[in-house]
Amino acid sequence: MKSVLVCAAQAPFVTGGAEILVRDLAATLHRRGFRVDVVSVPFHAHPPRDTVRQALAVRLLELRETSGARPDLVIPTKFPSYLVRHPRKVTWLFHQFREAYDLHGTPFGSFSDSAEDRSAREAVHAIDARALAECRAVFAISRNVANRLARFNRLPAEPLHPPPPQLGRYRTDGYGDFLLWAGRLEPIKRPDLAVRALAASGPSLRLKIAGRGPLEGDLRRLAASLGLGNRVDLLGWVTDEDLLALYAGCRGVLYAPLDEDYGYVAVEGLFARKPVVTTTDSGGPLEFVEDGACGFVRPPEPGAIAEAIDAVAALPEGRLREMGAEGHRRVEHITWDAVVDRLTETIR
Repeated sequence: MKSVLVCAAQAPFVTGGAEILVRDLAATLHRRGFRVDVVSVPFHAHPPRDTVRQALAVRLLELRETSGARPDLVIPTKFPSYLVRHPRKVTWLFHQFREAYDLHGTPFGSFSDSAEDRSAREAVHAIDARALAECRAVFAISRNVANRLARFNRLPAEPLHPPPPQLGRYRTDGYGDFLLWAGRLEPIKRPDLAVRALAASGPSLRLKIAGRGPLEGDLRRLAASLGLGNRVDLLGWVTDEDLLALYAGCRGVLYAPLDEDYGYVAVEGLFARKPVVTTTDSGGPLEFVEDGACGFVRPPEPGAIAEAIDAVAALPEGRLREMGAEGHRRVEHITWDAVVDRLTETIR
């Protein structure tokens, strides 16, 4: 039996898409007959100048032998887990430390332009280039992540799309009178943009927001100030069953984050055969959503998104089903077996 270690980085008390991916990857490897375990290293990004110190601590980890058993393969994921040392390392890159790359100089970055922070960013670039170049292969969860790696580090990566958490359970119950927005309520996801767009649209559709996060109170106040008290439902955390029902019953999915790594929400909407409204700068969702084919792509402005909302509201059910079928066709190749086949090629 071949043995595989999945390497992860864990921020204490945080569970999100990356943690779900690691869990599902390990479960699929086990189902496929591999001996598998997950090695998580603690990581926090604040203050940012501590990033290099933490990364170098991971570099000291050499996973050649564990309790007398030699792992046949190590699969690191997000920064800094791929700094571990092993002779057969195949990285599935969720994302790099974006604050040292594309988010620097934006409201979402934390590095200043001081000499100390500049040195820290340069060190992150250098250790990424070294650690990822050691790999037998590098895959990325999206073309967007692969493009960042090529742009900043001049390293190639093959896109290998992960399945959404409820693969095989998405369904279509009809096309209701609401759009669905799902995810963590934080600034880079831009749920406020969805609320402002709804305010600029016609009165036909409501917006249901599933998720929790630091912007929850601000969104309630924003909806009230825009007179949307009866058109915006902030649902908070919902169960898997309730989320599946929301996808099944919505008229469409509205998801407009800033330069998302992948975008589970858009992929889930397409698996549920619903049109997806997203924006020209949303990143990962644009790998699947094409304007007019399986959804609508608009500039990240409330008025432009409102036009797309009104378009979804006006579409007859027949056209909604056609767009849903096209969207499903674009994601139906995404399976866990396809992911595991590629990641374990070097030991099969």
